[in-house]
Amino acid sequence: MAIVEFDSQLIKRYDKAGPRYTSYPTAVQFNEDYTSEDYKKFAEKSNQSQQALSLYFHIPFCDTVCFYCGCNKVVTKDRSKATPYLERVYKEIEMQAKLFDPARKVDQLHWGGGTPTFISHDEMRQLMTVTRQHFNLHDDDSGEYSIEIDPREVSRDSIKLLRELGFNRMSLGVQDFNPAVQKAVNRIQSREETLAALTGAREEKFKSISIDLIYGLPLQTVESFDQTLDELIEIGPDRVSVFNYAHLPERFKPQRRINEEDLPIASVKLEIFKHCMEKLTQAGYVYIGMDHFAKPDDELTIAQKNGQLYRNFQGYATHADCDLVGIGVTSIGTIANSFAQNARTMDDYFSKIDQGDLAIFRGVEIDNDDLIRREAIMQLICHFRLDFSLVESRFDINFKEYFATELERYDTMIDDGLITMNDQSIEVTSRGRLLIRNICMVFDRYIKPDEQTQRFSKLI
Repeated sequence: MAIVEFDSQLIKRYDKAGPRYTSYPTAVQFNEDYTSEDYKKFAEKSNQSQQALSLYFHIPFCDTVCFYCGCNKVVTKDRSKATPYLERVYKEIEMQAKLFDPARKVDQLHWGGGTPTFISHDEMRQLMTVTRQHFNLHDDDSGEYSIEIDPREVSRDSIKLLRELGFNRMSLGVQDFNPAVQKAVNRIQSREETLAALTGAREEKFKSISIDLIYGLPLQTVESFDQTLDELIEIGPDRVSVFNYAHLPERFKPQRRINEEDLPIASVKLEIFKHCMEKLTQAGYVYIGMDHFAKPDDELTIAQKNGQLYRNFQGYATHADCDLVGIGVTSIGTIANSFAQNARTMDDYFSKIDQGDLAIFRGVEIDNDDLIRREAIMQLICHFRLDFSLVESRFDINFKEYFATELERYDTMIDDGLITMNDQSIEVTSRGRLLIRNICMVFDRYIKPDEQTQRFSKLI
């Protein structure tokens, strides 16, 4: 049986906007009633668990703007602009570290952006030194320490330095190898640059290397993307992420520079992803879910097989038991039963840090109902299966009584062959896997049935 079954008419019928569930509740529910004082209380509460920590650092600077990008970033050629930002980050590290028990190990660390390698080698060393001074990082190679890399912005010496600093996982942004597509989105990046970065990471014995692609960009066709996949498979990264481009120019100004007439129509986008799915699985990659693929011996694949896969703001992850501390402008953290986000503009971030306060500007407390629903959503989106008894034993509820209304709403999906359901579980079928977001939305109390909202991206 196929891992994913493509039914274009069915997909068209279900193709509405919905969350990607990197969190639940989603960021739409964050509010400014949540303050830094709330965050401190949750941090104190989290110390009772003695769970490991995860650190995320946002480095927002980019040398050039990619037209498709919707990230929070600062586009500049002036490298000196990183200095005042990092000075505030060091202050935030110190303030954040005081809130957490120093015995708690940092099992995960991630530098994202923007372009983390925009900063100089000395600044990289200093950032990691300050982090080690205040947080309990692993001295061996047992932590999961990752960084996002723009191959155009990294040298062989940079990769060697990153490995020395403790990084052992790397994500390379590629998007598409086709020169015409690259020109249309203002990201000119040769295959040689990508290969040099990947080869360097392998020589320095990085444990896992991922490549990011995007489908739905201007001028893409099934044939052109097939060539990109050929080149990717030849390179052979450990993981591949194939993201759906969401064209939202009213929200993201750089996207206004994309010629909408050059964008592939929805049916072509679907064909591109279908072909991508078939080609990557034929090449030996395992479909993890959503837009992620991994080799059979990769940690993601093993975690999914062992029922330990999780989703967070970086996508699929292997550690569900870490409190996440977000550091830097717009960063999001998950502390105890709450989410918290830092200020979204540089001015606001600088102002808060300079006043000696945390940069928190909004967040949300997660209540017990949220926890129950999050558990259901995570099981479905990570494992394509929901075992009622696991939720019942963890939260002391009768699943079928608690979710009686939601389970009735699955009748249409059962008739359409997206799921099967019995008294013990829900199983997502091969027809339903591509529509997993729709299936998860049934448990989302913040989205009304049949609600059409553009707060989120559409499936296709």
